[in-house]
Amino acid sequence: MAVKIRLRRMGAKKAPFYRIVVADSRYPRDGRFIEEIGTYDTMKDPAEIKVDVEKAQQWIKNGAQPTDTVKAILKKAGAID
Repeated sequence: MAVKIRLRRMGAKKAPFYRIVVADSRYPRDGRFIEEIGTYDTMKDPAEIKVDVEKAQQWIKNGAQPTDTVKAILKKAGAID
C-alpha cells in the first residue's frame, strides 16, 4: 500500500480550497483518505497555509510520500527541510 500526502480539492467552482490529506494512492483525488493534516487556501493573498507539522513529519517518517506540490507547501510551512 503506497501512502501519499496530497491535496484534496474543496470549495465552489472557480474558488478552490484544498485540504492536505494522507491517502492511499489508489483512492481518487477527492475520495477516501486516512487523515487530514492541514489546509491550503489559494484564494487569499498571500496563500494561507495551515499544517500540523508534527503529524506531517510523523507520516513522512513512516513512509508517506508527499506529492511535488505538497512537498513545496510543507517546505514553506517548515515541516520538512
